Amino acid sequence: MTAQIIDGKAIAENLLNSIKIRINNRLQANKRAPGLAVIVLGTDPASGIYVRNKRLACEKVGIRSIAYDLPDSTSEAELLKLIEQLNQDDTIDGILVQSPLPSQIKDEHIIECISPNKDVDGFHPYNIGRLAVRQPTLRSCTPFGVIKMLQASNIELMGLDALVVGVSNHVGRPMALELLLAGCTVTSCHRHTKDLAKMIQQADLIVAAAGKPGLVQGDWIKPGAIVIDIGINRLADGSISGDVDFKSAKQRAGYISPVPGGVGPMTVATLMENTLQALELSEAKF
Repeated sequence: MTAQIIDGKAIAENLLNSIKIRINNRLQANKRAPGLAVIVLGTDPASGIYVRNKRLACEKVGIRSIAYDLPDSTSEAELLKLIEQLNQDDTIDGILVQSPLPSQIKDEHIIECISPNKDVDGFHPYNIGRLAVRQPTLRSCTPFGVIKMLQASNIELMGLDALVVGVSNHVGRPMALELLLAGCTVTSCHRHTKDLAKMIQQADLIVAAAGKPGLVQGDWIKPGAIVIDIGINRLADGSISGDVDFKSAKQRAGYISPVPGGVGPMTVATLMENTLQALELSEAKF
């Protein structure tokens, strides 16, 4: 058996094209384009790549991207002041603060101070909570991007035994909630899980989001299972690896997403959709 490769890049491109059409329709109706504020502190190389991809996606679909490039010496108070200004700016529909943040700034403080209506990353406790009670609005980009990728691949999720490896607030936990919403029976694994291999062997769908290269071995995977690799790990030689041993896993899986070219492009495309949705939701209130 050789798995069918899920081409996240192609699926993301289709999503971006549909977003571009929706924004063009707005402009033709004399409505404004969405505005996204992108705040970057310092010059982390990995962050620079992500931010460039996000800004290119904004340009492609017609979202107005406003850059706030700040020094890594910026204080938490200064950053919070900027966020509050953006919260009050009616031309800004989404606020994105690129991680990692400098050590003097606490991520959770920043996330909670972004208006939930402008939280296009989908990280705010209010938005995670709405997903938990099956009333989602702005959803975490990576998990929701995974769902969109699976749907575009015509994979039926209802009734599957799904396993999520990793329980981070931004990815693993909302991923489990998304799969529950899709009708899966969901198990979450973490560093205290006693027998990860045994758990994976029983799963119809595995989502790896632990941030550990090669953690999921191919011979652990049930033949025909769906394998989604969210991990992005830079190795000592500079190459990129996922959390799944792709070479061995693709010999047993029915479907598998590669790294790179799988979930990453979907995250960016979903961010664009969230930004447009944030604008549409704000208009619906009036």
